[in-house]
Amino acid sequence: MGMLALFIFPFFMAYAAFSDLLTMRISNKIVLGLIISFIILAIIIGMPMAQVTNHLIIALVVLVGSFALFSFGWIGGGDAKLAAASALWLGSSITLEYLVYATIAGGFLTILILVLRRLPMPFGLGKIVWIARLHKDGEGVPYGIALAISGLLVYPQTLVFTHFTGQEPFSKGMFPLLEKLLT
Repeated sequence: MGMLALFIFPFFMAYAAFSDLLTMRISNKIVLGLIISFIILAIIIGMPMAQVTNHLIIALVVLVGSFALFSFGWIGGGDAKLAAASALWLGSSITLEYLVYATIAGGFLTILILVLRRLPMPFGLGKIVWIARLHKDGEGVPYGIALAISGLLVYPQTLVFTHFTGQEPFSKGMFPLLEKLLT
């Protein structure tokens, strides 16, 4: 069970990224899969109710904040739900780091897509629906990719990951990955 459990979060995040890239949609099934699997794993690992409550509260805070961004048209509804479901897995100790990484990755992704939209479409690629859509001015950015990358970067620090691997989180700092890159 342990090895399989380690791949649940990465599977759903990768599925969300590819779904968003190809269709500009993140299915509610992905979000529900993340929520249900977290609840099941929290029970299996014996996560204390106080920690479960912490994870639920931070997920709700992220949902409210991300739906505010959605209301301004800055992210899609699927992105908002995916961010909240991811925060459920991460809890308050990792979610800020996740959101910072998502902002950075999303910025790079947006700039890359905007630059590519200024270039002529390579011959034949315009017939591929998802590539044509990404190249079209005024279309959105598949932000689920940035959320997935960020989620996978911080996943090794989660309670589920550390429980099933027997490892301690690799840093106690605020942004361990950035600290590693800068040192």
